[in-house]
Order: sequence, then structure tokens, then C-alpha cells
Amino acid sequence: MKVLFYSNIPSPYRVDFYNELGKKCDLTVLFELQDSTERDENWKHDKFQHFKGIFLKGKRLTTDSAFCPEITRYLKQNYDVIVFTVLTSPTALWAAAYLKMRRMPYYFEGDGGYAGSAKGIKAVWKRFIIAGTRGCFSTSAEFDHYCEVYGAGKDKIFRYPFTSVRRDDVLSTPLNLAQKRQKKQELGIPEDKMIISVGQFIPRKGFDLLLKASKDFSEDAGLYIVGGTPTEEYNEIIKQLDLQRVHFIPFMSADKLREYYRAADIFAFFTREDIWGLVVNEAMANGLPVVSTDRCIAAVELIRNGENGYVIPTEDVEAMSRAVNSILENPELRNKMAENALQKIREQYTIENMAEEHYRIFEENICM
Repeated sequence: MKVLFYSNIPSPYRVDFYNELGKKCDLTVLFELQDSTERDENWKHDKFQHFKGIFLKGKRLTTDSAFCPEITRYLKQNYDVIVFTVLTSPTALWAAAYLKMRRMPYYFEGDGGYAGSAKGIKAVWKRFIIAGTRGCFSTSAEFDHYCEVYGAGKDKIFRYPFTSVRRDDVLSTPLNLAQKRQKKQELGIPEDKMIISVGQFIPRKGFDLLLKASKDFSEDAGLYIVGGTPTEEYNEIIKQLDLQRVHFIPFMSADKLREYYRAADIFAFFTREDIWGLVVNEAMANGLPVVSTDRCIAAVELIRNGENGYVIPTEDVEAMSRAVNSILENPELRNKMAENALQKIREQYTIENMAEEHYRIFEENICM
């Protein structure tokens, strides 16, 4: 089976997925750009081992898009499946128009999204591409709705498990208290209990809210935020609330971050909006209960309240404090949640599961 994916940049989690899918089919991936100007060097990942990766020639227009008319050169080739993962790039419009004129089928795949008001020029672009597809690959109920709003029929939406975690990365069993204490000592963490959060320091990620919630966290717990140097706003909140157990840590390698996950007791992600939130998958793969918001699609899809974490209302600071403390103060509940988190990821949300499900969908619905 010959498969063509078209993407904007080689994000690490996508490259891992393409490598796994490439073991099952003859896979080519076209990229508009080699990187995004919003990401640092540590984010780059271009190990194309089991697929053919091609960087299109074109003109960069934004941080992660370019106009690459030469894409038609590749679309002319004989592929069984063509999948777009880009919607609002001029290259995507160009490619979709080309395929439509030649009555060649294509599919769209997204990480997630909120439909919003579906107005303006971008909405027109999205509707032009999605309404013209033979089907959409979706990560969630929310994204099913997104695809329907922009013209996809319910019978043309295929669900797949979205993740960045390989099967070998998932802990076999949760670490016990002694093992976590040892990890904390190795990392120089003085507190008995540890809450971790990871993300870019931008308003949408809600770290200002998390800092405010931390004022009422258990007195023996430290909050560790991985993402870089604190902003002036964060420092002002810390000063005003006299927060003594908040620590900011620079971005680090995946291996080093894994050690912090495994030392921690809870993952708190107070995002105002995330169309997925792969850090939720990663935290669960390391045996952490997760507390996140109802505007984080990963949380809505993966978390069951009281079983492997809690989903709280967005911007509800008191709810975040209550949820975190209820887990911290109940070791038995915390361990049960950790076991359930691992089971969820291991059974459904690994890169291997993601590739297997794509191939199954290709065989059953596309290449019949």
C-alpha cells in the first residue's frame, strides 16, 4: 500500500508515528518546512527511518507554513491514500484544488480542535478542504464536531488514538513511595510531595491560575513547572501570594523530563484551552494522576473523574486546589489512579496503537 501524508513541519511525535506507520506500508511524507520559528532546537526531530521524508521547496509565510506549489509534482504520483494534516496553509488550498479538479480522493487528519463560530476567510478555507475530503481522521468527540461543522459527514469520520508515547515508554507498574522518595533525592527535590506541570509560558496554558491555586496546596508539597524562566507576571503572583514552594525548571530532554515525571505525585495542567495536550498522555504513561480542565481535549478524552484524575472547570482555582489536595492526601487513591492511568495509555494510547489503527482504517475503509 502506497501512502502519502502532507504536513507542515516534522514535529517529534509525528515523526515517531510516521516511522511506526512506515513499517506497515510504503510511506512518503511531504513537509512544507524543516522547523517552526516558535520552537527551540531541542524540539527538532528529523530521524526519518521507516518512511521517505521530503521537504518541499517554497516560501515561508508564517512561523510554521509556506507556499509550496511544487506539491502537485508529488500528488501526480500513484498513491493509494493521500492524507492532509494541514488546513490553513496556501499550500493545502493549492493541493486540495488540484486534487478536486482531477477528482482524486484525499483525506484530512487533525490533532484536535474547537469549531468556534466557523466564520471568516479561514473558515472558508477549512470548509473547502474538509467538505471535499473522502474522510476525516479524528482524535475526539470534540474534533468529530469540528469536522462536521466544516462539512464532513458523520459516516466519514474515523477515530484514532492520538499520542506521543511509545509502548516501551509506559511504566509497567506505578513507582511506590520509597522509589519516588529516591527519585526526589536524586533530583534535589526537598519536599515530600511533588506536583509537576509542563508547557510554554503563554497565557493560554494557565500557569498564572496554577500559581494562584498552589497557595492552597498541601504544605508539604512543592510545585515544579517545566517550561523556562518565569515571566514578570508569574514573579509578581509569587511575590503577592508569598509562594514559597514554587520552582521553575528550563525545558529539558525527554529522558530528563521522564525522571521528573516519575519523581512527581500528580500532574496539574490548568490550561485555558488545548486542542489536545500531549503532556497529559506523557504524564499518565509515567504513572501520574492528572488534574486538568474541561478545555483540554486530552483530559476530556483520557480522564475519568475519581478513576485516574479529575477534570475541573476552566479557570476554577478553588476546584484545582481541592482536586490536587484530595489526591495528595490519599495515598491509596493516588496509587489506584496511577494504575488506571498506566492501563489507559498502555492499552489504547501508544504510537504503536496509533499506527495500527491507521493501517486498519486504511485497509477496511479506503483500500477495499
